[in-house]
Amino acid sequence: MSCTLSSTQPCFGPRLGHARAHREAGMETPTSRFFAPSGKVLSRHLLCALQARPCGLLKQTALNKIVGRFQLHQEALPHLPVPPLQQTLDRYLLALEPIISPEELSHTQQLVAEFRKPGGVGERLQKGLERRAKKTENWLSDWWLKTAYLEYRLPVVVHSSPGVVLPKQDFLDRQGQLRFAAKLIEGILDFKAMIDNETLPVEYMGGKPLCMNQYYQILSSCRIPGPKRDSIVNYAKGKKQSRHITVVHNFQFFELDVYHSDGSPLTADQLFIQLEKIWNTSLQTNKEPIGILTTNHRNSWAKAYNNLLKDKTNKESVRAIEKSICTVCLDAPMPRVSEDIYKSRVAAQMLHGGGSRLNSGNRWFDKTLQFIVAEDGSCGLVYEHAPSEGPPIVALLDHVVEFTKKPETGKSPTVHLPMPKKLRFNITPEIKNDIENAKQNLNIMVEDLDIKVMVFHQFGKGFPKSEKISPDAFIQLALQLAYYRMYGRACATYESASLRMFRLGRTDTIRSASVDSLKFVKSMDSPDKSDQEKADLLRKATQAHREYTDMAIRGNAIDRHLLGLKLQAIEDLVSIPELFMDTAYAVAMHFNLSTSQVPAKTDCVMCFGPVVPDGYGVCYNPMEEHINFAISAFNSCADTNAARMAHYLEKALLDMRILLQAAPKSKL
Repeated sequence: MSCTLSSTQPCFGPRLGHARAHREAGMETPTSRFFAPSGKVLSRHLLCALQARPCGLLKQTALNKIVGRFQLHQEALPHLPVPPLQQTLDRYLLALEPIISPEELSHTQQLVAEFRKPGGVGERLQKGLERRAKKTENWLSDWWLKTAYLEYRLPVVVHSSPGVVLPKQDFLDRQGQLRFAAKLIEGILDFKAMIDNETLPVEYMGGKPLCMNQYYQILSSCRIPGPKRDSIVNYAKGKKQSRHITVVHNFQFFELDVYHSDGSPLTADQLFIQLEKIWNTSLQTNKEPIGILTTNHRNSWAKAYNNLLKDKTNKESVRAIEKSICTVCLDAPMPRVSEDIYKSRVAAQMLHGGGSRLNSGNRWFDKTLQFIVAEDGSCGLVYEHAPSEGPPIVALLDHVVEFTKKPETGKSPTVHLPMPKKLRFNITPEIKNDIENAKQNLNIMVEDLDIKVMVFHQFGKGFPKSEKISPDAFIQLALQLAYYRMYGRACATYESASLRMFRLGRTDTIRSASVDSLKFVKSMDSPDKSDQEKADLLRKATQAHREYTDMAIRGNAIDRHLLGLKLQAIEDLVSIPELFMDTAYAVAMHFNLSTSQVPAKTDCVMCFGPVVPDGYGVCYNPMEEHINFAISAFNSCADTNAARMAHYLEKALLDMRILLQAAPKSKL
């Protein structure tokens, strides 16, 4: 992955509060380089092996396995700091200023004054956090995984799992679909070899090495539903490593071994033969969509899961899915739509499968990685968010997409390949009832999701860069302007910032609604301000965003620290401080705009649902000459509309460009 630092590293994670998946932050992709952990001398043998991989896509099996390299790298990373208490409280009040009334702010100032008193509640909780930080690898990571993901009870579909829309493929026939899927699988195995051999290039951000742990969590893993909290299983390590993927076609699941007995991966030709066998033995279209159970509310699914696993055959089939490296979904074609809404429909298809009558039963949504290849050439993926943010997923995707373009290297030797194993399910009346219930709930969600993919063609990241402005800050400010023009106010805005500079780091929040952004958006349509004044306010606001971003990626943002203080109080069995029961805290955590920059080399876009009922989910991939946006909202909210937001966002971007072109740069 190449990179110039533009803001934060794109990352992801849901968040607490009203909803879920928090997103990746405003920064361009991290660079990849080989890295000798500070203070460690790498042996000549290890160094040679590290440098053995040229930048091209080579068969990784030829590389020696570098045992212990990952561990060595991880141990050299710094621990996530606990920010100073007074700093966080000051910045919290500053973050509230643009989104609450002066009266509410005055009340919160009193609560903060009480909380920060010497020897008071705040200091006691802060000391507890500092003790926790000393005795754990990362004081936040376990808490975050539980609160943001595993204890989150809404369905993972739409509410937590992001999708990715890939460029449409031109398949002449069904063979084209299967050949592409075969090549895709070969590319996944090529990437997996780098993970297994610990030869994956370490990523850097602003010259600092990043935590690579998430790469080791995304393959051979699966979420397991539980009555109050889910869990994650990972079969990537240990003696019984996964050797198969799951393939789904017409709601029927198959276990496909992707390695020969000598450990070498099947070639694309061999995988194609196996996929043909799967296709030809799953032509019936009247099968019960067992996978639709994974779309339900987590408590309902946990109950149905236990019910499903009472049967020995069902249990074996479910375990085979959970243990698989990933899932490949061979979808039926999408209903034909006009060109202008095609990408938006594909985004919906990636997020939820289109409903029980279309492809939603052709999934196992608890699986970390599901690649989707439809008969009509629509393709992409959906991933379960708990193990990873967006960038590792996109890095894998960039590698795989590049790999699929490589020409075949001649015919593979003909070998006898065993028939892929069909995974059987015994459907009792009770399970049938659970499926019907899940279908109904899913179809309501499908109808409720309003999603718009917009390709903004007028300019890409090149323009803000030419003005010496961070592209991410420029886009975030355009979102603030669009929202203000639509609603006449600023709102709590979430943009994810990567904490991967630290061991086991996930995300924190960049609060894009700031005092400076509000000053700019208010001035933009004001007749009292000159273009020069407006342009100066624009530059000042983008600079403030850049500074908040830098602060966040260095572990000094406010959101995770405040969450930690609250969770520390719960752990200490003391009453929750009034600061966290305050209306202002609820407003600050109600993210009407949940946003994420997820840059990729591939011309794709990630998408996700809003995190509150009256909010928007906005994800974007800034390319050099254009920007891909995916904007989501809920139809059940009369006040939000994805197409309207797209329209206002487009206008905001254009108006901001006109403003900068009209006003010469002045020294702020």
